[in-house]
Amino acid sequence: MRDDNILWTLVLLFAPLSLLSVGGAASILAPIHNQTVNVHGWLTPLEFVEYFAISRAAPGPGAMLVTLIGFKVAGWWGAVVATLALLVPSSILLYGMARVWNRYRGTAFHSALERGLAPVGTGLILAGSLAIMRAADAGWIGWALAVAATAVLVWRSIHPLLILAAGGAIYAGVNVALTLV
Repeated sequence: MRDDNILWTLVLLFAPLSLLSVGGAASILAPIHNQTVNVHGWLTPLEFVEYFAISRAAPGPGAMLVTLIGFKVAGWWGAVVATLALLVPSSILLYGMARVWNRYRGTAFHSALERGLAPVGTGLILAGSLAIMRAADAGWIGWALAVAATAVLVWRSIHPLLILAAGGAIYAGVNVALTLV
């Protein structure tokens, strides 16, 4: 039997975050991590990183992390409730904003809002990335590889999977070398 209090907790957690997801699900990783690991204790830091990796590896939206969390916390109903709590409020807001957005396209207001939201989305995504890096506990090697991968992706047009494969190989090689020393 499901616990209705847990389902309401999932709604009260993910519905407001839905409205803050400027830049997609990656922009709300930090508060999701904080709430699910530190506040509610539903996941350990390692479980959060594992669920994040599964949600990124599986086809579908990046919001699948929330589905996995909901399933862990309250089974199938938790998965459904958490997913809907994250997707429905932002979808309704987006539908309403699209109408207004198109009406003001090309105006100074439109351009200013667009320029103003870009750094907000970037900052939120950066905060989520930092939360994942801290939870992964990859040490200085992981941090150095993350900075290098970011730099390569910013300055060169290389497929991200190649960067991921190279970073994984370098990380494994350095760890093996350090254990042999």
